[in-house]
Amino acid sequence: MEYYEIRKSSKETLLPWYFVLRADNHEIIAVSERYASKQGAENRLASVHANAPTISGYDRS
Repeated sequence: MEYYEIRKSSKETLLPWYFVLRADNHEIIAVSERYASKQGAENRLASVHANAPTISGYDRS
């Protein structure tokens, strides 16, 4: 089953937080945009998780 990871960039940047979607084999299959706070990344991840099945054109295969 796919899983998400929230990460912080090792580079100094104004938007260091992002999340990745990993496949069963641990390969990264999607990377989010960047966020200023961990909370921002968590909020967007919650939204994606809740709405992804209903987004037109979203391929879950």
